[in-house]
Amino acid sequence: MSEEELENNKGLIYEAVVKKTKTGITFPKEMRALLFDSNEDVYFQLRVPKNRKYILLKIISEEEANKLSGKQFISKEKKTISEVPKSDLKKLSSEKQPNWAGYFVYDFKNRDKIQPILESAFYKFGEVPLNLEDAMGRVKYVLVSFLTSVKTENAKLYYAVEKFLIDVIEQFSHPNLLDWIFEKIIPRIESKFLYELALLDLVEASIQAKRWEKAELYIFYVLKNIDDYPKSEMYNIMNSFKQLVKKVKYVERSDKIDILLKEKLMEYGEGVEDADYKIQIVEFLEDLNYIELAYSLAKKVQLNLPQDSLRIDDIRKIVKRLHSTPITENKPNSSLDFEEDENEDDEINENDD
Repeated sequence: MSEEELENNKGLIYEAVVKKTKTGITFPKEMRALLFDSNEDVYFQLRVPKNRKYILLKIISEEEANKLSGKQFISKEKKTISEVPKSDLKKLSSEKQPNWAGYFVYDFKNRDKIQPILESAFYKFGEVPLNLEDAMGRVKYVLVSFLTSVKTENAKLYYAVEKFLIDVIEQFSHPNLLDWIFEKIIPRIESKFLYELALLDLVEASIQAKRWEKAELYIFYVLKNIDDYPKSEMYNIMNSFKQLVKKVKYVERSDKIDILLKEKLMEYGEGVEDADYKIQIVEFLEDLNYIELAYSLAKKVQLNLPQDSLRIDDIRKIVKRLHSTPITENKPNSSLDFEEDENEDDEINENDD
């Protein structure tokens, strides 16, 4: 039966995805139980067509096996790796491949089972024309069939699949998958830590795809997740801001993204009492090139710090650095008077002397 005939055959009793490993190909246990008696020998005739797109395995009797055992045909077209032209090897090595280390950041129970399924889905996403239903069907199968009763295990599974789909978006240019990830995967991650990481990865992917409106939405949810931390967990809040700033620091941003970030950072910068946290937020603002806001907040910190504070020298250096940094906000109608601020610095220095 040819591949086309097999696909058109509505009478299939079994179907699965298997992976060739270094030791070979293994028939799934369910298929062996369905077709074979464990106590009997089974013989196959194996045939490979010239296009090498599929393998034909035909179950045959022992008598047929004996007749065919001396017959072996290998096409003269077969080449070893050493016979393949170097130009072709270069082409083969540059083909798109799954990045397993990038997907499986955190190990979980069913990793080995889902990898071959995701691998088959990966290459389906690369086919032209794309059969999106087929490719996504494999992803959905993973998300339905390998969930457990342990929330942390499921969160790691969802996160791995999200990383996989983001790689698909980037390698095969399928930005339409951003919405599916946000709607079907993100809400099901029952781990605050992985939920936030997944959103941050989505922010980065949407910006790279230049889907600003989606990045704005995802950043809104990241900031909402930060707000959900109790104020007693300022360490976690600062770490979340740090990770968000890393994702958007060196990329093009929309005006709305800048507004969201400026407002939230200034809200925390002016709301916290601890000078160390205030200085961290000044540095976040500086990293994002919000120099006027960073300078304004740094000046407030400097003026309110006791002169015997251990951080007084640090904040002076920051103020001085920000004062000399070229900024887009420093215009004739700027809300800050930098000459006046410079005079204030001189007065403070004189008083210290």
